[in-house]
Amino acid sequence: MNRQRLVVGISGASGFIYGVRLLQLLAELDIESHLVISRAALLTMAHETDYKLADVTALASHYHRADDVAAGIASGSFRCLGMVVAPCSMRTLAEIATGTSSGLIGRAADVTLKERRTLVLMARETPLTLAHLRNMTAVTEMGGIIAPPVPAFYARPQDLAQMVDHSLGRVLDLFGLDAGTATRWREPSVTQIPCGSQPAGDGDRSVAIVAE
Repeated sequence: MNRQRLVVGISGASGFIYGVRLLQLLAELDIESHLVISRAALLTMAHETDYKLADVTALASHYHRADDVAAGIASGSFRCLGMVVAPCSMRTLAEIATGTSSGLIGRAADVTLKERRTLVLMARETPLTLAHLRNMTAVTEMGGIIAPPVPAFYARPQDLAQMVDHSLGRVLDLFGLDAGTATRWREPSVTQIPCGSQPAGDGDRSVAIVAE
């Protein structure tokens, strides 16, 4: 394996753009991406974006049909850094938590867990039911990581794109990859902009960090 590889699943939760932008960032990092898109995600794509399926699959190094459980990524012998489901619906979460996958996303996630690789689920739902919380706990106990796309307001994002990039930057951190999109709290490598008149506890003005 010459290039590092990452499996990307896009399920039917709101937030299709997370999967699209993740593919773009992986391409910029020269990471080989293996994409799976659920049938429900295609509906979300049509409602939330102007993308066509061909546009999205073109961003990936390899595209696998959601029903192709014979794909290479369905086997533990497929070597990779791990997998991200972005976004992750509660149905997909439930399948992964219980090991009852009905398609390639669930199977690839199951393989990721059994091979002790990094699995990150960008769970998108609110409010959460007890079933959701129990499924998140189950995945966490198996070694997976639940990483809801929560905005970092200290970064003072100017638009949705910056919010998306920050969340994905933090997800890629979990694989030891730096896309340069995550705002780092009080690190000198980013620009610091005063937050107006909000005082900090020590009498200095508070500072928000904004990506270059």
